[in-house]
Amino acid sequence: MTAATHSTLFPQGTGGSPHSGPPSDADAVLEGLDPEQREVATALHGPVCVLAGAGTGKTRAITHRIAYGVRAGILQPSSVLAVTFTNRAAGEMRGRLRQLGAQGVQARTFHSAALRQLQYFWPKAIGGSLPRILDRKIQLVADAAAALGTRLDRNELRDVTAEIEWSKVTQTVPADYPYAAAKAGREIPRDPAEIAHLYAAYEDLKRDRAVIDFEDVLLLTVAILQDRHDIAEQVRAQYQHFVVDEYQDVSPLQQRLLDLWLGDRDNLCVVGDASQTIYSFTGATPDHLLDFRLRHPGATVVKLVRDYRSTPQVVRLANALLTQARGRAADQRLELVSQRPPGPEPVYTEYTDEPAEAEGAARRIRELIDAGVPAAEIAVLFRTNSQSETYEQALADAGVPYQLRGAERFFDRPEIRKAGIALRGAARFGGNDSLLDDVVDLPSQVRAVLSGEGWTSEPPAGSGAVRERWESLAALVNLAHDIAAARPRATLADFVTELEERANAQHAPTVQGVTLASLHAAKGLEWDVVFLVGIAEGMLPITYARTDEQIEEERRLLYVGVTRARERLHLSWALSRSPGGRPNRRPSRFLDGLRLGTTPTVGHAGAGANAGGGVERGISGNAATTPRRVQRTPARCRVCGRTLTDAGEMKLMRCADCPSDMDEGLYERLREWRAVQAERSGQPDFCVFTDRTLMAIAEACPESSTELARIPGVLSRKLRSYGADVLAICAGQEPGQDNDSD
Repeated sequence: MTAATHSTLFPQGTGGSPHSGPPSDADAVLEGLDPEQREVATALHGPVCVLAGAGTGKTRAITHRIAYGVRAGILQPSSVLAVTFTNRAAGEMRGRLRQLGAQGVQARTFHSAALRQLQYFWPKAIGGSLPRILDRKIQLVADAAAALGTRLDRNELRDVTAEIEWSKVTQTVPADYPYAAAKAGREIPRDPAEIAHLYAAYEDLKRDRAVIDFEDVLLLTVAILQDRHDIAEQVRAQYQHFVVDEYQDVSPLQQRLLDLWLGDRDNLCVVGDASQTIYSFTGATPDHLLDFRLRHPGATVVKLVRDYRSTPQVVRLANALLTQARGRAADQRLELVSQRPPGPEPVYTEYTDEPAEAEGAARRIRELIDAGVPAAEIAVLFRTNSQSETYEQALADAGVPYQLRGAERFFDRPEIRKAGIALRGAARFGGNDSLLDDVVDLPSQVRAVLSGEGWTSEPPAGSGAVRERWESLAALVNLAHDIAAARPRATLADFVTELEERANAQHAPTVQGVTLASLHAAKGLEWDVVFLVGIAEGMLPITYARTDEQIEEERRLLYVGVTRARERLHLSWALSRSPGGRPNRRPSRFLDGLRLGTTPTVGHAGAGANAGGGVERGISGNAATTPRRVQRTPARCRVCGRTLTDAGEMKLMRCADCPSDMDEGLYERLREWRAVQAERSGQPDFCVFTDRTLMAIAEACPESSTELARIPGVLSRKLRSYGADVLAICAGQEPGQDNDSD
């Protein structure tokens, strides 16, 4: 298992190999890049959007971009902030930048960067010390439910917690949750009004206990930067150049923070692929990527389509899968072009039941390992974590070592903790350790120390806990070899430092076992051989995916799975769940037209318009004629002038405790009209307009469609459906007849 795009097939030049020294100068940084990657690396000014298909070397392109700018003296390392979504990805980016001679560049997750700023500015902006951050919010949600007398089972508790997290990253306050959840088509565990009450109680309990949660880190940073312009200017003076990886996964809250970091500047480079948007359930949206040229008309757009990861056979299947896609992401899809030699065709297999499918996969994996394929270069990917148990048993029965990705974190394992203590001790007092008397190179030293912790040169027989512990220690030995190859003079102390950095970033070394992982957990990784299992209707797409948008996200999830494979790809499904069961399942609709003898589903006629790679320059001309991105100004209370950060207050355009000039009679007439509309459409009242929106309308008393559209909560479709009625009521007239819900 390796991080995506870490491939020996990429063009190599000076500094291209991870084992060579840093490039000699700025020009050497560019050696070995393909033409499109070079365009990314040299586009250092103004907004840049990199549309990067799977396996096309996006991390390589953006790290070389930063390194080229630094080595050429165009960018100051301390003024660059590179943002990504996982600690592992940030750690990998920092490592690559070090290899390229660009030390000092900040590469962090959104939360890590925000927390650093929040800790620094909290005493100045708020006073005192930053409240304690909750490790896990689920217990506090349980306490909030208990305070309300609401009983939640374990699954409901987890789902309600997820709804609270989604609400916060989409900047939805408790009062607006029912409408927002209905609009987003979310599958929710309870009545939306009940979840809104639980959400409000959770926020109250947080305040009472003086704690904040993970999402508050972003919310509070946004609030401080928006309310304190002096602090915002201080941050902008520090960071003047921004790079955002995986931009298709940005949430509205993260985009808001990015806007505040940027201010009125446009030194921004974003990288993403709308066809790999698979986290919308967490609040991620590809809209920011898809709308980048609208927000930044002068942007340079570079498309990376040369796939260095997968064989032409795998790439052909991935491209075919997306030709059937619909929606905005399909309009922007990239048609990949494999740069690898041909390989075997993808294999499709139908089984009678799920245990037979697992046994069949385990049997083939055993054959591959016996033929010389490393176990760590094989993965079994499935839609839900509940599917893993069957495959764990089948692999154990076949004597195949495995690791379950997403289970206990590598550096939290007891054997790794003990090994870390032993290695630190040896690094400090190795001169007095007889185990190290006759060894000089780093791998030999690590093997000698770990031999005292249970590592042996040969793996133990069978599988189970003993084998898993050995695999964990073997991963440390392999890491020592990798570090020694990259830095021949590395010492045991250097190795311990590397382990500490990786532990902080949760950047685990490779364990020598077959990887079992969900498709979501597999994002960003790649293997020589991938088994995609359970590709049946009801599982992929999952049963609860009903809307067109949800179905398309399931298709993208399969696309991500397909593009994890370098050489061999196996796709399988079972006709029944258990032996002897009714064979009433069928292969996923996503495979229609991809397998011989099947007919493709109706696709999206416009897909592929952006298939080719290359560069699109932004609008040229002088600054006076070049359209510029419209900057958002802070929302301010229309009564006292204070900056507003609460979504509910922003909807009313006033502080909650400032006096209201609402027309009470108009408000009641609007409520009566809303009740009639809701009854006609069979929807709850809030799906027409929320109470807060009606209050804002009653306070503003709009006289035209333009004035009505300025009120937060009155979206374009609401304006079309209800605008005439609302304006008539505001004018003291009777509303029209037969307005339909949207």
